[in-house]
Amino acid sequence: MSPDPNAMENPSYRQVCSGSTGHVEVLYVELSDPKVYEALVRFFFQFHDPTTMNRQGNDAGTQYASFIFCADDEQKKIAEKVKSELQSLMDEGKIKYGGGKVVTQISDLNQFYPAHEEHQQYLEKNPLGYCNHYYRFKGDWPELN
Repeated sequence: MSPDPNAMENPSYRQVCSGSTGHVEVLYVELSDPKVYEALVRFFFQFHDPTTMNRQGNDAGTQYASFIFCADDEQKKIAEKVKSELQSLMDEGKIKYGGGKVVTQISDLNQFYPAHEEHQQYLEKNPLGYCNHYYRFKGDWPELN
């Protein structure tokens, strides 16, 4: 998915990896209950490092940018609220990541293109494959002062 609604349609994996398409690797989730959206955004920040620009673990490139794509203004409002809370929690020292500033970008939802088949279910196909996703902090979301 790209934050640019006029981005290249259905780019190949190589094209995305070139950094020339503006597309970002994403997990696309369709919600049937909008009440779970805030919890989903909080989970995203627990399971992902939002402080690294165009990088997740050893994976680097524009396709690894930290993005939340929102379907409507209400989702944007919630995502911005949670992002702001997270930055405050980091500033208070209650949550630590590799960097000191949340760089996650929030954008309108645009056309989603599924990864090509060889990249679907990657860890099932490659059980010893590299994965940089893990809980950055566990338990309840900390309270702000």
